[in-house]
Amino acid sequence: MVLIAATVCTKAGKALVSRQFVEMTKARIEGLLAAFPKLMTGGRQHTFVETESVRYVYQPLDKLYMLLITTKASNILEDLETLRLFSRVVPEYCTQLTETEVLNQAFNLLFAFDEIVALGYRESVNLAQVRSFVEMDSHEEKIYQAVRQTQEREAANRMRERAKELQRERLEAAKRGGAPRSHMSFGSGFGSQSMSSASNTEPIAEKIPTTPARDTRPSTRSAMKLGSRGADTESFVSKLRSEGDAVAPVASPAAKTEARPPAPNQKDVHLRFEERLSLVAGRDGDIQNFELSGLLTLRISNEQFGRIQVHVDNKDTRPLQLQTHPNVDKEAFRSVGVIGLKQAQRPFPLHSDVGVLKWRLATNDDKLAPISVNCWPSEGAGGCDVNIEYELEQEHLTLSDVHINIPLPAGNSSVVVHQWEGSYTQKGRALVWAIPVINKQQRSGSLEFTVTPAIPNDFFPLTVSWTSDTTLALLTATKVTQADDGSPVDYSQDVSFHPDKYEIV
Repeated sequence: MVLIAATVCTKAGKALVSRQFVEMTKARIEGLLAAFPKLMTGGRQHTFVETESVRYVYQPLDKLYMLLITTKASNILEDLETLRLFSRVVPEYCTQLTETEVLNQAFNLLFAFDEIVALGYRESVNLAQVRSFVEMDSHEEKIYQAVRQTQEREAANRMRERAKELQRERLEAAKRGGAPRSHMSFGSGFGSQSMSSASNTEPIAEKIPTTPARDTRPSTRSAMKLGSRGADTESFVSKLRSEGDAVAPVASPAAKTEARPPAPNQKDVHLRFEERLSLVAGRDGDIQNFELSGLLTLRISNEQFGRIQVHVDNKDTRPLQLQTHPNVDKEAFRSVGVIGLKQAQRPFPLHSDVGVLKWRLATNDDKLAPISVNCWPSEGAGGCDVNIEYELEQEHLTLSDVHINIPLPAGNSSVVVHQWEGSYTQKGRALVWAIPVINKQQRSGSLEFTVTPAIPNDFFPLTVSWTSDTTLALLTATKVTQADDGSPVDYSQDVSFHPDKYEIV
């Protein structure tokens, strides 16, 4: 057979979707379609009608027609067999056989038509093969998507770098436009810069960088005197801001009512390890984005412990990017893991959370994820059977209050849970699976449920949250000593590790 065109048209001959398989002018095909309704006669069940040059083979689809235009020399039996395949393809992509639905699915129909006929001749395919060919994944498309995501990440990184540059420019402009700073002297403050006058030895009170501002911070900037001596630290604040760290004013120790009260079990020297993780993983477990950031802060509440050293043990073999504060002795940290000031005679600030070390890890290695979550929806008769399992990937971690949020389909879906660890609740259009603790002894679990009606895409993206007093990076403080004589100093510490974003898409 030689198939000239395949068309879905109305009973009046208006073409909704038409695919020509041989060279033909637009006027010619429009003329053939316009002639089709005039050739039909009432009262008989037709399957084909002929003219002097072509044959029309058609089948009603409610208020529409599936129409094939062939040459008169084609085999009528093959024509009818091809027509039946076309007639099955149209309902496959159109849930309702209406003009609007056909127009909405026009591209899918055209792709399917091209799989059935090539250059006017019928291909040896069935409906399942046509469906498979149309929905087949494209390797080139996956490469394109990966390249585009990489370009988007690079553009976002460039935007962040540009934002930092603009912030530095604004800070420098503000300093140039403000009142001139003079008579700065060497003092014992953390991070002071020598811009002194010999005729004036009065130290300028120091402004100290802190962790992101808390609700208890003062509403106005106030000075802070470090023991009996002080120094201006504007350069230190500028350096910290240039690195993208938040800087907030800190209340003077003299105004004790404004200072943040220490925790009940917090000692005069307190360390705080904080880690945040942003992770996006695919449904097959591949890591699309992984960024871990950590910060070690030091808080001293007693003047006699102002000059100390913190000994940090790094057992992590992963490519961690470690960065100490500019006023910390980098060589001492790099060689023996000791955090101390470059000028040991100067004390750390009092009553302030001072960031002394930060680290970062960015990777696409799926083996570095703290926890893996595998969601496996299986489509059944009108619904989905969903199996979800988790497994702890890093054995040194202990995760508490783990919540896995699973989206549910819109509408009035029925959810039946068959098996679970921990507990679960349904909150709106989400099923929240709660696990109290995940650790080396309790490292895996599963949840099984059925939702009707549903399709597999309804259950993504999953989000995961937790709290933890263990860190993903293997950084620990082993001891704190006095810088002068190396005597041990009693200290307390707290550790927190939580995700900013943890999604399975």
